[in-house]
Amino acid sequence: MRLIIASNNAHKIAEMEAILASINVTLPVVPLRELGNDIPDIVEDGTTFEENATKKVETIAQIAPNDYILADDSGLSINALHGEPGVYSARYAGDHDDQANIAKVLNKLSGMPVAQRTAHFNSVIVLRDPKGRKLVVDGQVNGYITDAERGHGGFGYDPIFFVPELDKTFSEMSPDEKNNISHRGLALKKLGEQLPEWLKGE
Repeated sequence: MRLIIASNNAHKIAEMEAILASINVTLPVVPLRELGNDIPDIVEDGTTFEENATKKVETIAQIAPNDYILADDSGLSINALHGEPGVYSARYAGDHDDQANIAKVLNKLSGMPVAQRTAHFNSVIVLRDPKGRKLVVDGQVNGYITDAERGHGGFGYDPIFFVPELDKTFSEMSPDEKNNISHRGLALKKLGEQLPEWLKGE
């Protein structure tokens, strides 16, 4: 029995593997790409992060019914933009083009004072077991959008998401720093806390 991560995003998989190891998940972790070429298309047309994460696990369950499957859907919501980009974060300015997405956000917020650039990252994680039961957890981290990119690490919107508590953008943090406070890290910690009791229900 394996734990399949329903993603092909290498950065996201690496983050998840590190955090799962820290919460003592002992199942072999398998990225989606290792399942071969018969992976059905995952249509992320949900209107919430939970809907999209659920679609991912149910789609992969069609070809891996005897495994645990974990998926997350996450995104950046900017208050001044009425929650944009939200569930459309990865394709805000096209198809998974990080630089174009960042440029679109910075352009829309151009000239806006710091106090009005509040934002938050959300992550919803769905874990499905071979019986079809689901454990759903979420995490949120609050911050501000900078007026220019800062740092060279991370991915996605990390260079423009500033966290006041650490006085750094996600891109300026070490992987451990980011994993400790990130939306995905917080959601996975909740998963680790709830997992033992959830597994008893089997």
